[in-house]
Amino acid sequence: MPIARLVIWILVCQAVGLLGARWTAPEIPTWYRALLKPSFNPPNWIFGPVWTTLYLLMAVAAWQITESAPSPQRTAALTLFAFQLALNFAWSWIFFSRHALRAGFAEIILMGIAIGLTTVVFSEIKPSAAWLMAPYLAWVSFATLLNGAIARLNSPRR
Repeated sequence: MPIARLVIWILVCQAVGLLGARWTAPEIPTWYRALLKPSFNPPNWIFGPVWTTLYLLMAVAAWQITESAPSPQRTAALTLFAFQLALNFAWSWIFFSRHALRAGFAEIILMGIAIGLTTVVFSEIKPSAAWLMAPYLAWVSFATLLNGAIARLNSPRR
């Protein structure tokens, strides 16, 4: 049943966000608050609604690919999607739980590449799925700049 598969994708993607939030939320008022941040750092309240929306868009994109005809390309697309989702999950742990700013920066670069590749492969199967991934790619690109700036501003001076 197509709607059941959509619900499963929504639950999977939102679960990644909720699990990541378990590492993130406790660090916001303490560790993250104390970090030096660039002038373009958004207010903390924006992250929850943005990520919730992005996880929903990602779920719909993955569902659209799932509903396409079975093929090696579809399998590759869904494998890439799962890989980038795992990287998304890992970033919260690396950056917020481990306080590893530079490792988080390296990981988010890899995540951005994986999202870009996923989006390209999605576009070859179902262009609307790629468009649903576009806001996510844009936000992670911004988050990469933010992570890099925070890592630079908070690195020990030598």
